[in-house]
Amino acid sequence: METQNLQILIEGCLKNDRESQKQIYDLYKNAMYSVCLRICGNCDDAKDALQEGFVEVFKCMNAFRSESSLGAWIKTIMVRRALRKLKKLKYEKIPANLHEPIEFESDISGEELHKAILMLDEGYRSVFVLYEVEGYSHQEISQIMKINEGTSKSQLHYAKKKLQLILQKIYGYER
Repeated sequence: METQNLQILIEGCLKNDRESQKQIYDLYKNAMYSVCLRICGNCDDAKDALQEGFVEVFKCMNAFRSESSLGAWIKTIMVRRALRKLKKLKYEKIPANLHEPIEFESDISGEELHKAILMLDEGYRSVFVLYEVEGYSHQEISQIMKINEGTSKSQLHYAKKKLQLILQKIYGYER
């Protein structure tokens, strides 16, 4: 969408224009649902997070400062909303071998990996998705999730180890 048209929609949202809000929603709903689903791990929680996130987007549209793209701003809100949907995060101590590389088979399909990610515990899945899929840094994850940066690194490490076990057990992939 052209910048000028997007700016018109933003101005409409600032005036609580329902048509402008619907157009913004339609423009971003699929990408934001994907983000919420990857974090929440199930459709119901993802849909709730998406709905709550868009309510917040339209309520706080005056806070959008155009310092980043509208999509990036909305994504930040959605990530936070999805994380709030998670009931409880469990964290473990940082292992000594935290920086040891973990490898996956190169012939894993996207569908197989997606199913395996959904099998991860909520804490592991959240950090894994934010870091590996969404591209957030450990520092950003620690701020978003209100955890220590070391905890983020630990959760990512354990998530990868657990993914290896899941992929090995279900699909027969070896390290």
